[in-house]
This record gives sequence, C-alpha cells and structure tokens, in this order.
Amino acid sequence: MTAEARTAVVTGASSGIGAATARALAAAGYRVVLTARRKDRIEALAAELPGARAHALDVTDRAAVDAFASSLDRCDVLVNNAGGAFGAEPVATGDPADWRAMYEVNVLGVLHMTQALLPSLTASGDGTVVVLSSTAGHGTYEGGGGYVAAKHGAHVLAETLRLELCGEPVRVIEVAPGMVKTDEFATTRFRGDTTKAAKVYEGVDQPLSAEDVADTVTWAITRPAHVNVDLLVVRPRAQASNTKVHRTT
Repeated sequence: MTAEARTAVVTGASSGIGAATARALAAAGYRVVLTARRKDRIEALAAELPGARAHALDVTDRAAVDAFASSLDRCDVLVNNAGGAFGAEPVATGDPADWRAMYEVNVLGVLHMTQALLPSLTASGDGTVVVLSSTAGHGTYEGGGGYVAAKHGAHVLAETLRLELCGEPVRVIEVAPGMVKTDEFATTRFRGDTTKAAKVYEGVDQPLSAEDVADTVTWAITRPAHVNVDLLVVRPRAQASNTKVHRTT
C-alpha cells in the first residue's frame, strides 16, 4: 500500500508538535485527520493540507472518541500527541486536580484513542501507533511530579501494548522529546505566566523545535513495516538530561 492511500490521525494537532507532525505527514503523502479541542485552529490547518480533514475532539471524552473512530473509513497511523503539563509545584503542595487532569489527557487520552482505533489499525495490515511521551517519562526532576508520573504512565502503556501486540501487524513507537520550545507548552504549565515560561529556555542555545520532533516522528513512521522504533529519545545538544542543561547566561 502506498503512503498516498494511507490515513494518519494526529491528536492535539491545533498547535506545536501536533500541528508540525500533521504538516510533515501530509508532506510525506499521508491523508491526515487532525483532532483537537480548538476547532477553528485545526480547520484552518486542514485547509492548508491536501486531502486533510479536521474533527474537533477531546481525547478525555470516551464517547466522543468512539463516535470519532466510527466515522473513519480507515486508520493506518495513530499519533497520540495530545497532552500537557499543568503546574510545577512540589509534591508537598501540588494540586490533585492538576495531577488528575495530566493523567487524564496524557494517559487516559492515549488509552481511549488507542482502544478505539486499534481494530482499524490492525485491519489495515500495517498499522502504527505512536505515543509522544517525554524524557519526563524516563527520569524525574523537582517540581515535575505530576507530569513525570503521567508521562511514566504513557511510557508504560506503550511498552505494555507492544508486548501485547507482538505477532499482530501493528507497530508501537514511542518518541520521547526533551526540551522543546513551542508557543504554548511552558506558558500553559505556568498558567499564562510568560515570564516564568521564558526562563525555561533562557540561555539555551537552540532548544528543539516542534518541527524537529515532527521530523523525528515522521522518520520513525516511514521506516519499512518490519522496522519498529521501540523508543526514540530526542533532546537538543545543550540538554544532557532532564536536570543538566547548558546555558550561556
């Protein structure tokens, strides 16, 4: 089957890595289905991409996810990108509501989408599930407890699913980005405080861009069907770990 005939669903496609991944997959010849809560944004992006369609969707709403899945005629690739971090308080003072929200979107959102689309992915004869986790899913850092816990959950979901699907025609790929500078991630985490958000990247020479991660995701998806990129960790050169970052200032 050629890439031109294949359908890729991208969640969280209204901005950042999701939007960049949708563009990259469309450029690679995929028919892209963009999902996100912000309908206006994904409709504007879909209008730019040949053969693309937009579907407003909250991945934490299981009934809406099931309805979306039933509306598709096929699904060959699922990119579970929707996620986010809310707050950076220590465990001692973290808001349980923030932790719950992060778990729901970063873990249950992936679960809902994967369960709903897995029959179509399997029926395609060559399906691919991508989980956009984070280096937070592989190492802890202070102030990151809720997000780290959620991304560890996403990592374990991907790892377990790969074991359970062994022998089926579906690959499970996890891409774990490190420091990525986008318009919204840090600002959302710090509840709209742009000063705090800017300090995350202060003095860092070339943090990753959304396009860098999208290029990595697209590369992994477009490997031959028998090649499964189990886990790909991608960081900027200036970041050696979650807690060691070279800053010029």
